[in-house]
Amino acid sequence: MSVLMILATVLVLAIAAFLLSRQRALASSGGNPRDLHSLPAYYGWYGALSVLIPALGALVLWLILQPMVIESRISAALPDSLVADATQRELTMADVRRVAGGLDAAVEQGEMTADEAAMIRTEFTDVRDRLAKVGVALGSNVTAPVLSAAQDYRELASWGAAGRTAVVIILAALGLFWGVTRAHKDFRARNRVEQVILGLLMVASSIAILTTVGIVWSMVSETFDFFSKYPIQDFFFSLTWSPNFRGGSELGILPLIWGTLYITLVSMLVAVPIGLYAAIYLAEYASKSVRNWVKPLIEIIAGIPTVVFGIFALVTVGPALRDWFAEPLGLGNSGSSVMTAGIVIGILNIPFISSLSDDIINAVPQSLRDGSLGLGATKSETVKQVILPAALPGIVGAILMAASRAIGETMIVVMGAGAAAKLSLNPFEAMTTMTVKIVGQLTGDTDFAAPETLVAFALGMTLFVITLGLNIFALWIVRKYREQYE
Repeated sequence: MSVLMILATVLVLAIAAFLLSRQRALASSGGNPRDLHSLPAYYGWYGALSVLIPALGALVLWLILQPMVIESRISAALPDSLVADATQRELTMADVRRVAGGLDAAVEQGEMTADEAAMIRTEFTDVRDRLAKVGVALGSNVTAPVLSAAQDYRELASWGAAGRTAVVIILAALGLFWGVTRAHKDFRARNRVEQVILGLLMVASSIAILTTVGIVWSMVSETFDFFSKYPIQDFFFSLTWSPNFRGGSELGILPLIWGTLYITLVSMLVAVPIGLYAAIYLAEYASKSVRNWVKPLIEIIAGIPTVVFGIFALVTVGPALRDWFAEPLGLGNSGSSVMTAGIVIGILNIPFISSLSDDIINAVPQSLRDGSLGLGATKSETVKQVILPAALPGIVGAILMAASRAIGETMIVVMGAGAAAKLSLNPFEAMTTMTVKIVGQLTGDTDFAAPETLVAFALGMTLFVITLGLNIFALWIVRKYREQYE
């Protein structure tokens, strides 16, 4: 039974538990809801949750653990030559999964029977050619150990699917029985349902926290692996970025940090004034009809894909800056530059700053405006001395969000600023950022044990620290001005 069918079955059982539990609770009170401890719906929800929580919990746990158990058993049975190290093991298991998926596709499309898929051998059949007929492309010929492992993988996955179905349906049925039998007029259903909801909220918060911890841990562990193979002082203090997968790489991060901060600075010089002034105008000066037209038009920018902005930078902004400024001033002759990427990223960030700042300014209590105007302040003085200080924490948050988006932007930088890692003050020269190089180092057929690949994690960790520093600085600014305002 597929996962979707299991979910549908569990949902049907949950609906049945809801109706039966509610009906049983009402029956225990003689049909009078006033004699129940809780509202009838709470008894129904308790029954439904008794089905959903154990069944879905078991399903999620099974889906997480099953691949790990199967791959552990399959890799243990493979020849030592195919699992000599972690990298080789991962590549082999990827081939095994690909072949197993291809056999499943061939059976589903009628290219071969289930028995043939279980008995096929490389000595008598060109497995690669057979799987190509069902749209599964393999990079090389399938070896006998890989095919055998793929067949074992399919068999274990089949047994796992059967066990998963049985366990989930049994737990759902037991939950239905438990929820219905507990439904009685004296049962505190509301308290139990609220406890369950509180637990779910705590689980959701824990997942968010654990996800952050997992991201940081994965970055830290790979970063330490990189520094065990490449000198840390060369990484942080070298002025040259020249990776070479044949060895002899120079992986200095300073040019990448400079390019990242330079492009971010230019984008903020474009986005912050325009976005903030637009927000002030829309919130304090624009009429209702103008606001209803202008605000949606500004927010349309946020829905444009970044690759479209990249094309805009490549075709329009870059050549215009080159022809009108760079070449006449003798500052360069290329359309790819810091200024090109910075301006386009700034345009991209205008709606983030404008919309968030507009909402924050509108959230300032009207009594503050009325008090300021009543004391004789002008409209502009009220905006400058009352409204903006009151909205400053939210505005700083909006600016920080835009800065984080600018730091993490990749496509616009690739198409608008080029890929040159250099240190220069000329804004009309091509430069690049850390995000672009992270993508570059992890793209293609690379060795994940090589420093040239692991450096991507060190770049990501450095980017994380920079962003964290920006957050701390923003909090300091917010607290300083908030205390001054209060």
